[in-house]
Amino acid sequence: MTGPSVEPGETHEQIMAEAERIKALGEAAEREARDPVNQPTINNWVEAMGNTNPRWQGGEAPPSMAQVWTMYGLGGKPPADDPLHGMMKVLTDAGYTAVLGTNCEQTYERTLKVGEKVRVTTALDSVVGPKTTGMGVGYFVTSRNTWYVDDEVVARMLFRVLKFVPKAAS
Repeated sequence: MTGPSVEPGETHEQIMAEAERIKALGEAAEREARDPVNQPTINNWVEAMGNTNPRWQGGEAPPSMAQVWTMYGLGGKPPADDPLHGMMKVLTDAGYTAVLGTNCEQTYERTLKVGEKVRVTTALDSVVGPKTTGMGVGYFVTSRNTWYVDDEVVARMLFRVLKFVPKAAS
Protein backbone atom coordinates (compact mmCIF):
# COMPACT_ATOMS: atom_id res chain seq x y z
CA MET A 1 0.00 0.00 0.00
CA THR A 2 1.17 3.49 -0.64
CA GLY A 3 0.91 6.21 1.94
CA PRO A 4 1.68 6.35 5.64
CA SER A 5 2.02 3.28 7.78
CA VAL A 6 1.31 2.84 11.47
CA GLU A 7 4.46 2.13 13.46
CA PRO A 8 4.63 -0.45 16.29
CA GLY A 9 2.80 0.73 19.38
CA GLU A 10 0.72 3.33 17.53
CA THR A 11 -2.66 4.30 18.85
CA HIS A 12 -6.17 3.20 18.04
CA GLU A 13 -6.83 6.58 16.41
CA GLN A 14 -3.89 6.12 14.04
CA ILE A 15 -4.99 2.59 13.15
CA MET A 16 -8.52 3.78 12.43
CA ALA A 17 -7.21 6.72 10.38
CA GLU A 18 -5.29 4.25 8.22
CA ALA A 19 -8.44 2.11 7.90
CA GLU A 20 -10.41 5.13 6.71
CA ARG A 21 -7.66 6.04 4.23
CA ILE A 22 -7.65 2.52 2.79
CA LYS A 23 -11.46 2.38 2.66
CA ALA A 24 -11.49 5.69 0.78
CA LEU A 25 -9.36 4.11 -1.96
CA GLY A 26 -12.31 1.90 -2.86
CA GLU A 27 -11.84 -1.32 -4.78
CA ALA A 28 -8.34 -2.53 -5.52
CA ALA A 29 -7.13 -2.78 -9.06
CA GLU A 30 -8.94 -5.58 -10.79
CA ARG A 31 -7.25 -8.94 -10.90
CA GLU A 32 -8.05 -11.33 -13.70
CA ALA A 33 -8.04 -15.08 -13.33
CA ARG A 34 -4.90 -16.58 -14.80
CA ASP A 35 -6.97 -19.27 -16.54
CA PRO A 36 -10.51 -19.36 -17.92
CA VAL A 37 -13.07 -21.55 -16.16
CA ASN A 38 -12.14 -25.07 -17.26
CA GLN A 39 -13.40 -28.60 -16.83
CA PRO A 40 -10.17 -30.15 -15.46
CA THR A 41 -10.12 -27.68 -12.53
CA ILE A 42 -13.83 -28.24 -11.93
CA ASN A 43 -13.21 -32.00 -11.92
CA ASN A 44 -10.40 -31.66 -9.35
CA TRP A 45 -12.49 -29.37 -7.14
CA VAL A 46 -15.61 -31.53 -7.05
CA GLU A 47 -13.52 -34.64 -6.42
CA ALA A 48 -11.71 -32.94 -3.50
CA MET A 49 -15.04 -31.75 -2.08
CA GLY A 50 -16.75 -35.11 -2.57
CA ASN A 51 -19.39 -33.46 -4.74
CA THR A 52 -20.81 -36.12 -7.08
CA ASN A 53 -23.53 -33.97 -8.69
CA PRO A 54 -23.39 -34.82 -12.43
CA ARG A 55 -24.27 -31.22 -13.26
CA TRP A 56 -20.61 -30.28 -12.76
CA GLN A 57 -19.49 -32.65 -15.52
CA GLY A 58 -21.30 -30.66 -18.20
CA GLY A 59 -19.51 -27.34 -18.45
CA GLU A 60 -20.71 -25.54 -15.32
CA ALA A 61 -18.68 -24.78 -12.21
CA PRO A 62 -20.15 -25.03 -8.69
CA PRO A 63 -20.86 -21.51 -7.42
CA SER A 64 -18.62 -22.15 -4.40
CA MET A 65 -15.66 -22.19 -6.82
CA ALA A 66 -15.89 -18.45 -7.57
CA GLN A 67 -12.78 -17.65 -5.54
CA VAL A 68 -10.78 -20.54 -7.02
CA TRP A 69 -10.38 -18.85 -10.41
CA THR A 70 -8.72 -15.73 -9.00
CA MET A 71 -6.50 -17.19 -6.28
CA TYR A 72 -2.84 -16.14 -6.42
CA GLY A 73 -1.44 -19.66 -6.70
CA LEU A 74 1.81 -20.84 -5.14
CA GLY A 75 4.21 -17.95 -4.79
CA GLY A 76 1.61 -15.43 -5.95
CA LYS A 77 1.61 -12.02 -4.33
CA PRO A 78 -1.25 -9.60 -3.81
CA PRO A 79 -1.04 -6.33 -5.74
CA ALA A 80 0.33 -3.29 -3.91
CA ASP A 81 -3.15 -1.73 -3.77
CA ASP A 82 -4.87 -4.76 -2.19
CA PRO A 83 -6.97 -3.28 0.65
CA LEU A 84 -7.14 -6.39 2.84
CA HIS A 85 -3.40 -7.02 2.76
CA GLY A 86 -2.74 -3.31 3.24
CA MET A 87 -4.86 -3.19 6.39
CA MET A 88 -3.32 -6.40 7.69
CA LYS A 89 0.13 -4.82 7.30
CA VAL A 90 -1.00 -1.74 9.24
CA LEU A 91 -2.12 -3.97 12.11
CA THR A 92 0.98 -6.17 11.97
CA ASP A 93 3.17 -3.06 12.12
CA ALA A 94 1.18 -1.93 15.18
CA GLY A 95 1.90 -5.23 16.98
CA TYR A 96 -1.22 -7.22 16.08
CA THR A 97 0.68 -10.18 14.68
CA ALA A 98 -1.73 -13.13 14.87
CA VAL A 99 -4.65 -13.83 12.56
CA LEU A 100 -7.73 -15.96 12.82
CA GLY A 101 -10.40 -16.36 10.17
CA THR A 102 -13.79 -15.74 11.72
CA ASN A 103 -16.37 -15.92 8.97
CA CYS A 104 -17.11 -15.68 5.29
CA GLU A 105 -20.43 -14.76 3.68
CA GLN A 106 -20.80 -15.58 -0.01
CA THR A 107 -23.56 -14.70 -2.47
CA TYR A 108 -23.77 -16.35 -5.88
CA GLU A 109 -25.63 -14.69 -8.74
CA ARG A 110 -25.12 -17.59 -11.17
CA THR A 111 -22.87 -20.53 -11.96
CA LEU A 112 -19.82 -20.00 -14.12
CA LYS A 113 -19.45 -21.70 -17.47
CA VAL A 114 -16.40 -23.33 -19.03
CA GLY A 115 -14.50 -20.77 -21.10
CA GLU A 116 -15.54 -17.70 -19.13
CA LYS A 117 -12.81 -15.41 -17.81
CA VAL A 118 -13.40 -14.19 -14.25
CA ARG A 119 -12.02 -11.07 -12.58
CA VAL A 120 -12.24 -9.89 -8.96
CA THR A 121 -12.11 -6.58 -7.13
CA THR A 122 -11.47 -6.14 -3.41
CA ALA A 123 -12.43 -3.33 -1.03
CA LEU A 124 -11.96 -2.80 2.69
CA ASP A 125 -15.46 -2.94 4.17
CA SER A 126 -14.82 -2.28 7.87
CA VAL A 127 -12.34 -2.37 10.74
CA VAL A 128 -13.81 -2.79 14.23
CA GLY A 129 -11.86 -2.77 17.45
CA PRO A 130 -10.05 -3.08 19.58
CA LYS A 131 -12.08 -5.98 20.95
CA THR A 132 -11.10 -8.34 23.73
CA THR A 133 -11.65 -11.94 22.66
CA GLY A 134 -10.71 -15.35 23.97
CA MET A 135 -7.70 -15.26 21.65
CA GLY A 136 -6.48 -11.81 22.68
CA VAL A 137 -7.13 -8.15 21.94
CA GLY A 138 -7.54 -7.29 18.29
CA TYR A 139 -9.40 -5.81 15.38
CA PHE A 140 -11.99 -7.45 13.15
CA VAL A 141 -11.16 -6.64 9.52
CA THR A 142 -13.80 -7.23 6.84
CA SER A 143 -13.07 -7.12 3.13
CA ARG A 144 -15.54 -7.24 0.26
CA ASN A 145 -14.76 -9.15 -2.94
CA THR A 146 -16.83 -8.98 -6.12
CA TRP A 147 -16.36 -11.39 -9.03
CA TYR A 148 -17.29 -10.44 -12.57
CA VAL A 149 -17.55 -11.96 -16.01
CA ASP A 150 -17.33 -8.99 -18.35
CA ASP A 151 -19.48 -6.38 -16.56
CA GLU A 152 -21.80 -8.92 -14.91
CA VAL A 153 -21.49 -9.56 -11.18
CA VAL A 154 -21.42 -13.35 -10.67
CA ALA A 155 -20.48 -13.64 -6.97
CA ARG A 156 -19.76 -11.59 -3.85
CA MET A 157 -17.98 -12.35 -0.60
CA LEU A 158 -17.55 -10.63 2.76
CA PHE A 159 -14.49 -12.06 4.47
CA ARG A 160 -13.78 -11.27 8.14
CA VAL A 161 -10.64 -11.98 10.11
CA LEU A 162 -9.48 -11.16 13.61
CA LYS A 163 -6.00 -9.62 13.68
CA PHE A 164 -4.86 -9.76 17.30
CA VAL A 165 -2.15 -9.78 19.94
CA PRO A 166 -2.15 -13.30 21.38
CA LYS A 167 -2.81 -13.71 25.09
CA ALA A 168 0.31 -14.49 27.06
CA ALA A 169 0.75 -18.22 27.70
CA SER A 170 -0.23 -19.12 31.26
